[in-house]
Amino acid sequence: MIRTIVVGSCVSVQGTVIAQLPDGRVTIRVGDRTYTGYPVARIAA
Repeated sequence: MIRTIVVGSCVSVQGTVIAQLPDGRVTIRVGDRTYTGYPVARIAA
């Protein structure tokens, strides 16, 4: 599953989910790097 997370106040990253943490943060992989941050809210259709 691909997700977008917020890493900083103006930085977001999109990649494959590798973990969901108990505090609500998500860890994603982009190439050979991993990033952890809060997921961007999904828009309901």
